[in-house]
Amino acid sequence: MSKEEKNIPAEETLNINELDGQELQEVEELGEAEALAEGESEASGTDPQGSNSFLRRMMEKNFIEYASYVIKERAIPDVDDGLKPVQRRILWSLFRMHDGKFHKVANLIGHTMQYHPHGDASIGGALIVLANKEYFFQKQGNFGNIFTGDMASAARYIECRLSPLALDVLFNNDITEFLDSYDGRNQEPLVLPVKIPSLLMLGTEGIAVGMSTKILPHNFAELLEAQIKVLRGEDFELYPDFLQGGLMDVSEYEGGNGKIKLRAKIDRDGRKLIIREVPATTTTESLIASIERAVEKNKIKVAEINDYTAETVEIEITPTRGQDPAKMLKALYTYTDCSVSVSCNMMVIRDAFPVQMDVDSVIKRNTGKLLYYLQRELEIELARLESLFHAKTLAQIFIENRIYKDIEECESSAKVTAAVYKGLEPFRDRLKRDVDDDDVQKLLAIAIRRISLFDIRRNQQELADILGEIDKVNKNLKRLKAYAISYLKDLLKRYGSQFPRRTEIEQFKKIDRRAVALNNIKVGWDRKNCYIGTNVKSDDLVTCNEFDRLLCIERKGNYKVINIPDKVFIGRLYDFRKFDPKLEFGIIYKEKKTGKHYAKRTLIDKFIVDREYRICPKNCRLELFTPRSDSIYTIIEETRRGPRTVEVNLKEYPMRSPKARGLLIGSKPVVKITHLRYLTEEESAFYEHDEESAPEVEAAEITQETKVVPEKAEAEVEEKPALEIEPQAVEKPKAKTESKVEVKKPGTKDKPKAKDKPKAKDKPEVKDKPKAKDKPEAKDKPKAKDKPKVKVKSEFKAEAKAKAKVKAKGKAEDNSDDDDDNEWGIIQPEFGF
Repeated sequence: MSKEEKNIPAEETLNINELDGQELQEVEELGEAEALAEGESEASGTDPQGSNSFLRRMMEKNFIEYASYVIKERAIPDVDDGLKPVQRRILWSLFRMHDGKFHKVANLIGHTMQYHPHGDASIGGALIVLANKEYFFQKQGNFGNIFTGDMASAARYIECRLSPLALDVLFNNDITEFLDSYDGRNQEPLVLPVKIPSLLMLGTEGIAVGMSTKILPHNFAELLEAQIKVLRGEDFELYPDFLQGGLMDVSEYEGGNGKIKLRAKIDRDGRKLIIREVPATTTTESLIASIERAVEKNKIKVAEINDYTAETVEIEITPTRGQDPAKMLKALYTYTDCSVSVSCNMMVIRDAFPVQMDVDSVIKRNTGKLLYYLQRELEIELARLESLFHAKTLAQIFIENRIYKDIEECESSAKVTAAVYKGLEPFRDRLKRDVDDDDVQKLLAIAIRRISLFDIRRNQQELADILGEIDKVNKNLKRLKAYAISYLKDLLKRYGSQFPRRTEIEQFKKIDRRAVALNNIKVGWDRKNCYIGTNVKSDDLVTCNEFDRLLCIERKGNYKVINIPDKVFIGRLYDFRKFDPKLEFGIIYKEKKTGKHYAKRTLIDKFIVDREYRICPKNCRLELFTPRSDSIYTIIEETRRGPRTVEVNLKEYPMRSPKARGLLIGSKPVVKITHLRYLTEEESAFYEHDEESAPEVEAAEITQETKVVPEKAEAEVEEKPALEIEPQAVEKPKAKTESKVEVKKPGTKDKPKAKDKPKAKDKPEVKDKPKAKDKPEAKDKPKAKDKPKVKVKSEFKAEAKAKAKVKAKGKAEDNSDDDDDNEWGIIQPEFGF
């Protein structure tokens, strides 16, 4: 506190504080009154202390003004002339400077600053963009390159002037509405009277407060043809066109408010790919950079990239050895900027308000404006012709009838004017309107020399010509649409050939990203430490691509599908591979409690990532898991009479869901499972045809039979593999079965019996046939016979095994009294059966 404040008495200090409070209250009341006077809502009288309500009201007001200024005066174009304010001011300045010669861009920027308050940088950038669209400017010098992205030269080195098209369609002071510039020293147009759809022709983009716009450019000739169709009441279609060319898919354009897909135009020259045209939103530099990024990420493999772009685009890409150029082409469209998607949003200013429009509504509004501008021009032309006709007619009457003689004796100007009126009165019927003082003054201003040299015949011819033009203008006014169509056709005739379509419209086929992805990701499996991932070093590698997932199988029957990890602990796995939803697996598993073995085939096609599922029922253990369900295995079982070998064809077992139970193989302990062979192509084709042609009736029989004989299902299932293994038993000699029994060495007591096999080898096929058809019970029990058919869904009995049945029928009857322990129905020669 200062010394002066300390010396003030307490009472005076209190009074000063009270006064300060009163003054603050008055200021707040004054602020509220001002706010109410400006149309703002009344402030609440219960605002808490420090709420800054006045500041909030001020910010709300100022922010709205700021936002509306940015939207209307900076970023969003007007629908009527298609120009942002800075573009409109540039064209107007160039029109004011126009003398037919080129002007320095620096001078043009300086002249435009009379109308645009935001400096030379914004004017120069907008001018370069507008000039490179090639419609309204003629350029001289380096204005940059839209293909390579090169910058323009400095403004002092480049020149420009208005194009003939701009002079024809942009300006007409007689029908232009003007307003004061930002400093009040000049007049600028509110909207240029543009007679073509320049908004759609130029295209534009801008970001304002709370909104943005992106309008794609369209072809000049197509726009004018669309306007002609609108005038005729016909339907039309319009799609974008870019100076860069390229390929375009417009299936999702949605009238200018959807999106399009752009692709580079790429030719094949042997193994090399040559980019001839780039998408509109890219340049050669950015396109090459995107290709290099894809190479760094191992998305594509490129040996060499050469850029030979000059006046036209030419980028040469050489794939590495072994790479298919066709696949490389698809990869370029998938992983690089050779294919881009462009979204569009047609936000414009219409009647001083921002609105969302589409191509059809913009074309119709521009066509309506065209009719309005042409009508105004015709009306102005008609008034000019009528005024000219009136002036020439008055001059002829004034000179031909020597009315000027009547004013020689008049002493005052009033008498002179009266004399002229009186002299013209008899000829009123020859005039199109009444005579006024301006007309009299023009007559009195005619020089004596003109009177003496006046040519009546020439004047009469000029009057006749004027009357002919007046009739023509009147006809055009009566048939305004036809006149507008002829005007548009004239523009097409003069300028249409200068602006051909450059972007080709195509329907792109969807590229399967999985098909073009490179299998360049190696996932290691560390069996000892139970890790998997791309950062795991191991000899067990799974090669996959970025879209693949991994399948992890545990011995206890759990499985899950996971994404490719960097490194993760996964636990002990029975099998680890790349996941394929179409891969058919063959499975043999054992029930822990009973020791029974089951087999089935399954597909893993539905899953949630990282979630565990069962590939067999609970309390079971996997004994075999193979991705080749077309395999035949030999199973060695331990029975009371010694080892017994059984052949199991996985294709004969039904297709089940992963969690479902399979068909019973046997209830004896399994000593060994050995792969025997794969099915031949003929056998595989037979099984595939058999599964595809299975009638629906069999499905009904399945449900009925499973309900009728639930208790004997296992016995019937045990017979089933024996029936189905018969063809393989015929093809394979007994020697393989013997070798497998010997390798496993089930017991010392059984070995002598195994050595007696040569006695049974005299009739290997005879013994095997009964083994497959040792089914006397099947004849007594129709259900047992039907069961294999139902479970396998095949017609194997009726077709493939018809001959086998005939040959083995008698032998099967001879062996119908086999021991019950022989569950598989297989004749075992070592035991003398």
